Amino acid sequence: MSVILEAKDLTVRFPMPRKSLFAERQHLEAVRSISFQLEKGRTLGIVGESGSGKTTAAMASIRLTGPATGAVEFEGEDLFTLDDEAMRKRRADIQLIFQDPYSSLNPRDRVSHIVQEPLDLLEIGDEASRKARVEELFKLVGLRPDQLNLFPHQFSGGQRQRISIARALATNPKLIVCDEPVSALDVAIQAQILNLLAKLQEELGLSYLFISHDLGVIRQVCDDIAVMYLGRIVEQASRDELFTNPRHPYTQALLAAAPSLARRKSSGAKRPQQLKGDPPSPINPPPGCAFAERCPLAEAVCKQMPPPLENGVACHVANR
Repeated sequence: MSVILEAKDLTVRFPMPRKSLFAERQHLEAVRSISFQLEKGRTLGIVGESGSGKTTAAMASIRLTGPATGAVEFEGEDLFTLDDEAMRKRRADIQLIFQDPYSSLNPRDRVSHIVQEPLDLLEIGDEASRKARVEELFKLVGLRPDQLNLFPHQFSGGQRQRISIARALATNPKLIVCDEPVSALDVAIQAQILNLLAKLQEELGLSYLFISHDLGVIRQVCDDIAVMYLGRIVEQASRDELFTNPRHPYTQALLAAAPSLARRKSSGAKRPQQLKGDPPSPINPPPGCAFAERCPLAEAVCKQMPPPLENGVACHVANR
């Protein structure tokens, strides 16, 4: 398959406030030299604890946050080299579904205008074709035409997320970044939205970059998975490989701690201990493996040298 999105040595740093007028400015390293590929028509999941950098990595990969170094190629074109107008035209191909369906919709706008807004901003079609497109999208995501003139507060959480999906689909994108799209919804509604996303992917040939902290959700929707810890990818694998043979101790601990995978863990097999402690500061990361202080397998070399990502895993012990 062809690669639709590729990040190469992507790094994102945020300047921190100075402690005093003459103090040296520190930087928070949210994403530290990561690389990944998303193949056309597939779903790449990025998973990790809160603060792991997964959302920042996704936003940087579609040029919605910065500053960033490295390169991100969309269909072979480096997004970081495009001027503002060229990037604006590219926005039609790259859309985003936000985490919170309550705060991501303007409460003062009718939902028909919310879904039509990307078409207006990118000047796609005339007024009549835009309205027809909105009606088509409502049917596509399972909403009724008689709901077009309602306001967001008149919909349930699941319906609001369907509106967000319709808005993301308005410009006929090729890639959609899904930033925790079901984490704010009840479990039963989560399943409906995930099934809808899978159906749309199959019908429209969409590619998804899917961000989540929930391994149960990741297992259901993703073809390939990248596990992040303190701004770095520590393991990359296909879904089947990751869930049947997790190699990095952090990935093993995530699986052990996932409540949505409880039935998988009830077979009596010995499971890794759950994570203890907190990740180190991203402002002053340790010189070696960032996971070393929490890792039951850590050795002296782990605290001295950062392990390279080899054979899909960044771990001195696992790569022996």
